[in-house]
Amino acid sequence: MAITASQVKELREMTGAGMMDAKKALVENDGNMDAAVDWLRTKGLAKAAKKSGRTAAEGLVAVAIDGGTGVAVEVNSETDFVAKNAGFQEMVGGIAKTALTVDSTEALADAPLNGKPVSENITDAVAKIGENMTLRRMAKVTGDVVASYIHNAATDGMGQIGVLVAMKGGSEEFGRQVAMHIAAANPAALNESELDASVVEKERQVQIDIARESGKPEQVIEKMIEGRMKKFLAEITLVGQPFALNPDLTVEQAAKEAGAEITGFVRMQVGEGIEVEKEDFAAEVAKAAQG
Repeated sequence: MAITASQVKELREMTGAGMMDAKKALVENDGNMDAAVDWLRTKGLAKAAKKSGRTAAEGLVAVAIDGGTGVAVEVNSETDFVAKNAGFQEMVGGIAKTALTVDSTEALADAPLNGKPVSENITDAVAKIGENMTLRRMAKVTGDVVASYIHNAATDGMGQIGVLVAMKGGSEEFGRQVAMHIAAANPAALNESELDASVVEKERQVQIDIARESGKPEQVIEKMIEGRMKKFLAEITLVGQPFALNPDLTVEQAAKEAGAEITGFVRMQVGEGIEVEKEDFAAEVAKAAQG
């Protein structure tokens, strides 16, 4: 019998199996959904379904550079133990290289790697390793010079924090120094124009309220606010921060001395922004005892 796309989709949602595996299971079992589920389970391809509800907040960030293009990807797992698994590292490295060819996380999930979509590579790894895994995000920069830095590296090109820096002019060595600075200082944006306007306005309002509490004249208050906002912007924008390797210079000044203009950056840290549900040990044991 003919297998429809909706049947394949339903089976994938039920089991977490890859598209080709789901289709094959239905073909082998004449479209019988229950039999197809059992077929996938016997092949070890339905394990992903049982893992998919568990929080994956560990894993790796990997970077890849090809000429003037750099990409960072985050692939999550449930434990940092998996991040040390050679098979997981090899897969993440392959995903990062594949990301150089696409422009979005969605396109990356569908892009081919080892003869099947990246998403199916991850599903296969879930079945093999036994932990939930997710392709969380990717980001790309382009420039005349693109440099990278990995903090807490698990292996070459991947670790807990990945940074990419794009520049006009300058050298790869200077770019790497800036990337190291970004890893440590975690700037919110490249410059004031790239900051979220609501963040700036919120801080300005806070400073207005603080200044008015002082009871000083309006002209003095305006100067106080101006000075404090200037300090705030210097602290959270990359170009305004004191350069880690020479705090007497801002990053912008250091770049100018190096004959470079920083045009963009990416800082990606494993698990940032993911909420992990905490469960006390007694509750965990009781839950396990109940099966």
